[in-house]
Amino acid sequence: MLNQVVLVGRLTDDIEVSTVEKGKKVTSLILAVQRTFKNSDGIYETDFIKCTLWNAIASSTSEYCHKGDIVGIKGRLQVTTYEDKDGNKKTSTEVIAEKVTFLSSKKEEK
Repeated sequence: MLNQVVLVGRLTDDIEVSTVEKGKKVTSLILAVQRTFKNSDGIYETDFIKCTLWNAIASSTSEYCHKGDIVGIKGRLQVTTYEDKDGNKKTSTEVIAEKVTFLSSKKEEK
């Protein structure tokens, strides 16, 4: 079996790392990934994909990357099922990052 995802996109926000149980570091980010084709209106649509980064990957990404930067993420899909406050079953899909590559920085205007 194979569960592997490779994405290249822009960070939608600056990254904030949290510390959870046993000192593990974690962060979630949204990666804006533009589709490779135009829709019927001639516009490239963008998918906004939730990614979770753990430990050293979370720390280094938050240190070196900022909103608007382009990154590559290699990871796996994870689907979580949960109940909302009304007892309805919901599913959430996210990418668990295994490797992050810093591709380009958004240039600061001077």
